[in-house]
Amino acid sequence: MSDAISFLAPRADVMARRRQIIADLADLLPPECLVSEPRELMPFETDAFVSYRRMPLAVALPRSTAEVAAVMKYCHRYGIPVVPRGAGTSLSGGAIPQEDAVVVCVSKMNRIIEIGLFNRAAVVEAGVTNLNISEAVSADGFFYAPDPSSQLACTIGGNIGMNSGGAHCLKYGVTTNNLLGVKMVLVDGTVIDLGGKGLDAGGYDLLGLVCGHEGQLGIVTEATVRLIAKPEGARPVLFGFATSEEAGSCVADIIASGIIPVAIEFMDKPAIEICEAFAKAGYPLDVGALLIVEVEGSEAEMDDMLKDIVDIARRHGVSTVRECQSATEAALIWKGRKSAFGATGRIADYICMDGTVPLSQLSYVLKKTSEIIERHGLRVANVFHAGDGNMHPLILFNANDPEDAARAEAAGMEILKLCVDAGGCLTGEHGVGIEKRDLMRHQYSDADLAQQMAVRAAFDPGWLLNPSKVFPLEGRQPA
Repeated sequence: MSDAISFLAPRADVMARRRQIIADLADLLPPECLVSEPRELMPFETDAFVSYRRMPLAVALPRSTAEVAAVMKYCHRYGIPVVPRGAGTSLSGGAIPQEDAVVVCVSKMNRIIEIGLFNRAAVVEAGVTNLNISEAVSADGFFYAPDPSSQLACTIGGNIGMNSGGAHCLKYGVTTNNLLGVKMVLVDGTVIDLGGKGLDAGGYDLLGLVCGHEGQLGIVTEATVRLIAKPEGARPVLFGFATSEEAGSCVADIIASGIIPVAIEFMDKPAIEICEAFAKAGYPLDVGALLIVEVEGSEAEMDDMLKDIVDIARRHGVSTVRECQSATEAALIWKGRKSAFGATGRIADYICMDGTVPLSQLSYVLKKTSEIIERHGLRVANVFHAGDGNMHPLILFNANDPEDAARAEAAGMEILKLCVDAGGCLTGEHGVGIEKRDLMRHQYSDADLAQQMAVRAAFDPGWLLNPSKVFPLEGRQPA
């Protein structure tokens, strides 16, 4: 698949000055904050979208906003592309570099600067991992709500870039709903602050624009995030169905009834078997599809909500209803779900799609997805955030077989088009990156794309920031 998606041609003038650029960066950064040797650059040539890779010109590992600004100012002066990077967990190729680019990785910026429980906010550097925020405030009865499956590794900077979500985004929202402010370095090295510790900020909602910008408007170096008080109690319940279509219809009816659980996660039979073999979570193996529905509140509130959910599930032929009986059992249930991507990687290569569909179309899209996969002679494991229709079909293939890999990529593109045609969109939380870039014309008209590109170019007229990503390579407009 390495030739299926194209990158911009490297800038010849930049490539010709590689040695000088590295020498200049060495004057701006200490030795431990600059990577330039080919062997040391290899970990940065791709991200979690491992089908594509490019060796960067160099990697900067700044320790502060000032160092980020210095690198950005230098690269802007000499027309050097910059690719921002967090932990490299992007599943859409958002952090894959190119040969003429300097990667600016924020992993060394990993301090929690301030925890303000009175304001229910925390200020953290962009390299802090998602899970570390919750761990830092857990003893005080708070947590940070967005919880992507990679939360053990992924950074807040990357979460902001892709507007990441997670299992509990059904009730608490995705990153944009839990972000209060950022400090960001623009392409020319200017440092700006957007938002703050208050619930709202004056002026245009530039913070909303930045969340989901995929590293094309600047580099976020600090974030102010919302902290939420832990609920009185939480209880995940397993619901087993004979078919994926029945499970999908049940999800739609739960939401249509006005019930908003904290999470509704979906697994089909292949995903159940993969995750159970890895986590030993106690998932039923005699069902065709599984829902993990978690409710929270007081014991009485959870009992009432679950009663209504069980009644809805019975109308859709539920065959298994299993409430967790302990904190250990609850942890195992979520371990199985959170381990889905890694567990799948034990048995096959895969690409993970990220389309979003209206809940009313969930059963239809699941059925059509199976037909697409069967037509391409492949296998799929479906595991996703069902409550908000954010689908994650894992298309299994053999990466050492070019024809098999090409079929997997073609099937993935068909599934994403299906999501758009069903009234949804190309991405829920993984971003566009390079993976979905050439499908943007399927979702947007030329006028829509021109307007989006004009906004992007207003921040970066030379298209130096993450330049091969998000927008089709043809028709790009300067500011």
